[in-house]
Amino acid sequence: MTALTRLRLKDFRNYETLSLDLDGRHVCLFGPNGAGKTNLLEAVSQLGPGRGLRSATLADLARHDAGGAWTISATVDDRRIGVGLETDGTSSKRVVRIDGAPSQASDLAELIRIVWLTPAMDGVFRGGASDRRRFFDRQVMAHIPSHGTAAARYERAMRERNALLERGHVDPAWADAIETRMAEAGAEIAVNRAHVLEALQAAVDARPEGFFPKGDLSLDGEAEQAAMAGEDFKTIFETLTEALRTGRRRDMAAGRTLSGPHRTDLAVIHRPTGMPAGDASTGQQKALLIGLILASAAALAKDGEGPSPILLLDEAAAHLDADRRAALFDELCALGGQAWLTGTEAFLFEAFGDRAQRFEVRDGEAKEA
Repeated sequence: MTALTRLRLKDFRNYETLSLDLDGRHVCLFGPNGAGKTNLLEAVSQLGPGRGLRSATLADLARHDAGGAWTISATVDDRRIGVGLETDGTSSKRVVRIDGAPSQASDLAELIRIVWLTPAMDGVFRGGASDRRRFFDRQVMAHIPSHGTAAARYERAMRERNALLERGHVDPAWADAIETRMAEAGAEIAVNRAHVLEALQAAVDARPEGFFPKGDLSLDGEAEQAAMAGEDFKTIFETLTEALRTGRRRDMAAGRTLSGPHRTDLAVIHRPTGMPAGDASTGQQKALLIGLILASAAALAKDGEGPSPILLLDEAAAHLDADRRAALFDELCALGGQAWLTGTEAFLFEAFGDRAQRFEVRDGEAKEA
């Protein structure tokens, strides 16, 4: 079981200093709103690759009036991880250390994989395609950390292409070079998404029937559908390249790129009713979303290619009745990774029994309860 057994913070969010000694069980954080519970989850999320559960800039993570620098250190399965922001007053940089040695953020994926659910994600089914795409890409990154790098390459190339389109005159050779880079990254994105969608759907199907309904998932992007149908990387790359070339005149009129993996949407059907998730009730959507996160974690635990996942569930239990809370905790305990949960009241976590360690969070402090 992958678990944190130590967490130390310095000048992170509302914490001047914090020290938590953990015994490997699940972690329940309770206390009033604004006490800093979500900040602790965000600190744990910074131990993996990416920008964390709030997608905050590194500078925004520093405690107010603390000089801009911050550090997080943790012990994960007897390995020491340190991340932080160092500043000399004129410039700053993110630093990563593993067992005391300088490392890259990408190296963190070998030690820790993190899946989270926050209240901000509750509207993912009612929101636009970009909301669902970000949600799904976060799951893809947990399975395939290099997905984030491919997405960054794609975005950079697309910005260059859009800048050309806005000029109203495109040099063909220049456009060809940019579109080749864009198609290469786009094909990688599509293949990654297709791979994870298959794994996630299999995990959804394998989950027992219960309080958190199953969903049927699909991606509407042509590149992703080609990957799901078994097309290889080269074919998808060539198809994307041709689509970008033939779409230049249309895209020039619009001033932006109108097709590609950046337009893909995730469709989810609420299986018990057969209706699109966006048409389901708020309660049905919440239960479906929890089920998808549990399935994502189960797929990570099953793949055997890395550590079991750590789950961060912010206020996930607050709107569940006692039976659903008990069912959630049972599923978390069966996954094989450590879960961190927040809530305003201690009673929300009673069904965990002795399977969890509890901390009361108040005024930038956390004390074991």
